[in-house]
Amino acid sequence: MPNLKLGDIVPDFEAETTDGPMKFHEWLGGSWAILFSHPADYTPVCTTELGRVQKLAPEFEKRGIKLAALSCDEVEHHKGWIEDIKAYNSLESFSYPIIADVDRSVATAYGMMDPVAQDSQGMPLTCRAVFIIGPDKKLKLSILYPATTGRNFDEILRVIDSLQLTAQKRVATPADWKNGLPCMVVPSVKPEEVEALFPKGVTVHEVPSGKQYLRTTPHP
Repeated sequence: MPNLKLGDIVPDFEAETTDGPMKFHEWLGGSWAILFSHPADYTPVCTTELGRVQKLAPEFEKRGIKLAALSCDEVEHHKGWIEDIKAYNSLESFSYPIIADVDRSVATAYGMMDPVAQDSQGMPLTCRAVFIIGPDKKLKLSILYPATTGRNFDEILRVIDSLQLTAQKRVATPADWKNGLPCMVVPSVKPEEVEALFPKGVTVHEVPSGKQYLRTTPHP
């Protein structure tokens, strides 16, 4: 199984989708994107997930995020399934492509295959993988869930906010951070750089070690 690491350029591929043929790197362009996989069409948890992503589509669009789902069934299966997704989730439309990966080539290239789950023909299924890809086509974050556990897309929006902020500013986001809350100044920022980089000010937190490594600043 390929080991796709953070910072790697994600594999390119060509595939059929519900929106027509896709050349993945060309489709990415210079945008942020999410590629997320599903074990199979017409499965209950996936139906809730795809519907939730559609409801959150304006939030992803606001952040400049392109969306693409992947399942190992054929395009015509995907199109029929979309009607169920729309009906169950009370949706008027469905705005992002579902990639067909019948031969599992994309899933294999990305390391999405579930080591246990199989379909009725004994073929391996994909796990619930999430890949967040930056404008440089490099992998910024990946999460793998088992087939039995649905994803929390509010958390995925949260980490996108962190990734996009920390790509631009010399900060890190602490545990349970949400957009708008204070951030941590990264250790590489020297004391003499603080005033210019953080005009809102920096608080140095005293700790027993006496080391001044815990520095917070209001959201830049």
